[in-house]
Order: sequence, then structure tokens, then C-alpha cells
Amino acid sequence: MRKRGFRSLLQDKLDPEKLRLVYKSYDIVGDIAVIRVPEKLKQHSALIAEAIMQLHSNVKSVWRQTSPVGGNYRLRRLEHIAGERRTTTTYKEYDCVFRVDLEKCYFSPRLSFERMRVASLVKPREVVVNMFAGVGSFSIIIAKHSEADRVYSIDVNPAAFQYMWENVLLNKTVNRVVPLKGDARVIITAKLLKTADRVLMPLPEKAHDYLDVAVDALKPEGGWIHYYDFVHAKKDEDPVEKAKVKVSEKLSQMRIAYAIPFGRAVRDTGPWWQQIVLDIQIRGRR
Repeated sequence: MRKRGFRSLLQDKLDPEKLRLVYKSYDIVGDIAVIRVPEKLKQHSALIAEAIMQLHSNVKSVWRQTSPVGGNYRLRRLEHIAGERRTTTTYKEYDCVFRVDLEKCYFSPRLSFERMRVASLVKPREVVVNMFAGVGSFSIIIAKHSEADRVYSIDVNPAAFQYMWENVLLNKTVNRVVPLKGDARVIITAKLLKTADRVLMPLPEKAHDYLDVAVDALKPEGGWIHYYDFVHAKKDEDPVEKAKVKVSEKLSQMRIAYAIPFGRAVRDTGPWWQQIVLDIQIRGRR
């Protein structure tokens, strides 16, 4: 998130050259802040954390992200900087409550708008398959803010699966959200072929490789896939169009009839890198 005034709290404590190196953005999940600090400012991490806690009175713990998000579970290494030494917290979004351990599970508050956007598209009685559900945020918001009949919520991370179950119970969605632990390809092939009206793929690192099984999860008449990817695009390039080309090539090879009526850049993830989403309408096989 961005907060006006953050750098102003450090003006009297860091010289201008160092102040320019301070990242403006950081994540606040519940009462925990996760910050990135350049190596040149590492010795000032506590000072930066103090400024964040001064600006946000609800923040009780500050952690420094020391590695990129990576691995099968999309985790990042965290280093304690200030406040309480814990990585578990409770996060609230759109009248839903999520328990999460930021050290053991992937979670991003920056996808808040996207979660509600997708939920608003779900029609009454739809069956939804969430292939990469994490702690259940997309799945539970869909269950709470739509009239979906069932949301199959899959994740391979045992810790995320445990918190998913806890969140399903906390939000009283046990009759509509079905947590499933394991690899999405294996679970869909074994249990969920041709069952879904809508499939979510909120894992950009794997979405393209799993696109075939997402299609297989849809009912024979087709349905919708919400596809997420990371795209590198220079100033003169459109990241959404680049993603459409990439997806179109694969769906054409699969001989799938489709349309991509909507796409947007969700957020910046690095220099020239953006996370994008495509809403893909699958109309069946040719």
C-alpha cells in the first residue's frame, strides 16, 4: 500500500540520498507490516519500521522481506524488525475474515479489488473451481458475495490448506466452499472433470502450464476462466495484448473455441513487469 507522509517521518533521520532509496510501498496484512529495505539501508530497517508503526497505529509487528516470492508454495523469507515476533494475523476484507501465517502461506492484500471483481461476475447456481486457492480468500469472498452453488477450493500447501479450513469455518461458508488439498491437475483429473462453470487460476507462475486442465474442469458447453500471468512489457508494449497472444497460441493448439473479452493490468510487480488478468470465455472444442 502507499501512504502519504511516510517519507516525511524520515526526513530528519535520513539524509536525502538515503531517503530516495526508501521504498514507498509496503504491505499491511491485519496488524503486520511487510516491508522491503534495500541492502544499502539495511542498518536503518528499525528506523523505517518505527516510522510505519507511528503512521499506522494498528500495526503491531514489522517484518522485512529478504527474498523474492518463490517455490511451489510461493513463500518469501521474512526477517523480524520491530514489534511482536509473530507472523500470524487476522485480515478483514469485504465483510470476510482471514487468518493467515505470512511465513507459511502466500497472501497479498493488493488483490482485494480483483477478488471482489471476480465475485461480482459469478452467476447464481454456478459451480466454481479455484485451482490455486491459498488460504481461501477468492473462494470465500465468492461464497459470501455471490449465489454460487459450490466453490471447490484447491491448494497444495498443507499450511495454506489448514488456514483455508479455518477461514471457511470463520466465515460460515462450510456448506458452499469445499477445501481440497493437493495438486490442482491431479485433483481435477480425478474428481472435477467437466464440473465447473467458472475456473480461477490466481497463480501466475503456473497458470499457463495448467491451462489445459482448467479447460478440462469446465462443463462440456464451456464457461469462464480467470487467468493470471506475469508479463514483461516495455513502454511501447501492451502487457494485456502480450498475454492474449500467449494464451491464444496455446488455446489454438488445443483446438479450443474461445474469446477474451476482458483483460487488465492488476499491479506492477517490478521494473517493466506487471501482473495481468484475462477473462477467457471457453465455448467448447472445435
